[in-house]
Amino acid sequence: MATNLTLPTPPFIHAPGIENLRDAGGYPVENQKGKAIRKGILFRAADPTHLNDEGVAVLHQLGITHIYDLRSLVELAEGREKPREWQGARRVHTPVFLDTDYSPEALALRFRNYSGGTKGFVKAYTSILSGAISPENPYRPFRTILEHLASSPESPTPVLIHCSAGKDRTGVIIALILSLCGVSDKIIAHEYALTELGLARRKESIVEKLTAPGAPHEGNRVAAEAQVGARREYMLATLAYIKRTYGSVEEYLLNRMGLTQQALDQIKENLVVDLAEGEETVPWEGNDELVSAQIARL
Repeated sequence: MATNLTLPTPPFIHAPGIENLRDAGGYPVENQKGKAIRKGILFRAADPTHLNDEGVAVLHQLGITHIYDLRSLVELAEGREKPREWQGARRVHTPVFLDTDYSPEALALRFRNYSGGTKGFVKAYTSILSGAISPENPYRPFRTILEHLASSPESPTPVLIHCSAGKDRTGVIIALILSLCGVSDKIIAHEYALTELGLARRKESIVEKLTAPGAPHEGNRVAAEAQVGARREYMLATLAYIKRTYGSVEEYLLNRMGLTQQALDQIKENLVVDLAEGEETVPWEGNDELVSAQIARL
């Protein structure tokens, strides 16, 4: 069934050997008419380990200079192949957790008592928020990415952010960036939910692992499918938690992550741009209908 999916372009980009690749730019900024997130700077995806030469050529054409890998040391040690690199792009290991596997399969085991519901995902994502600012993590994962986005007074070079599936850790940092820049929670939740389509081809293999004998959701396909999902309500609830706990995304980045106001202002200046005459934002409402219709068939 997944083979019949239509990935909306924009924002999805086809590159052989990598799943869930898309541009997180092009979305309108709330209460700022004619403003949108700069396209061609902020890319997200699943693990690019299996990129072939054709896929590498696509990413090279996108101008990506930094590949931020959020996976843990444990996940890298378990991989059979080394992460793919190419000339002109530098891989930066920025693990959110040093020794914890946070792949969809491992996440299911860690939060299996929540059966993949909103409560479980908020708990998982609050762990990511805490892990990203832990004083015991010398990699400063999210801060490293944000400092790159603030590094140029004109425009930072394009980056690719990924974890294992490009869903959870990647979803949290992308949500923080978009929220900081003034994208509405509703649109951020939509952008997050696109992962339902982006990972559709991997879904069955993950579900099989989760429902196998001895697995976290043995014999319970409904729970397993919920666990690998990226439903809008998961991100909406996470954004609500951030506001409830820290006051706002900006206050989390200032007071807990330690970024300066100057850096945050520079990120916004770099990523929030005027739409050119005749230019349109990503047609997210139409994409939303497409996502909903196709998810219903999965």
